[in-house]
Amino acid sequence: MKKLFSSLVVSCAMLMPLVCAAEVAVIVHPSAAFDSLTEDDIARLFLGKSKSFPNGAQAVPINQNEGAAAREAFNVAVCKKNASQYKAYWSQLVFTGKGTPPKDGGDDAGVKALVAANANMIGYIDASAVDASVKVVFKVP
Repeated sequence: MKKLFSSLVVSCAMLMPLVCAAEVAVIVHPSAAFDSLTEDDIARLFLGKSKSFPNGAQAVPINQNEGAAAREAFNVAVCKKNASQYKAYWSQLVFTGKGTPPKDGGDDAGVKALVAANANMIGYIDASAVDASVKVVFKVP
């Protein structure tokens, strides 16, 4: 049993860099009038500090479901908050009537489908899931 546990721990340790290396792509509808956004632009949208893209068009941010690896990576890298900090941030804004958090759009496929169908939406997915139905405007390393 001890040998099995040791093997499992070693296997997990070897796979960890592969999980951490996943790149997250911030996506918009392919018809968007811009080709890139800054990390600050994106953070402002997902933290409710801005409601429009830099060109003035309305922006509707879409999160992945809680617990998704892409969501955790995105929140830490772009919003500078871990899962509990992000949730507490939005709880305070909702409680004070100062904002509504982004809707959850599901997994990579769900978010990609929503963004591909709506020119105002912005979301994020694993970079390996990107196809021609969406435009990448930022990559989170």
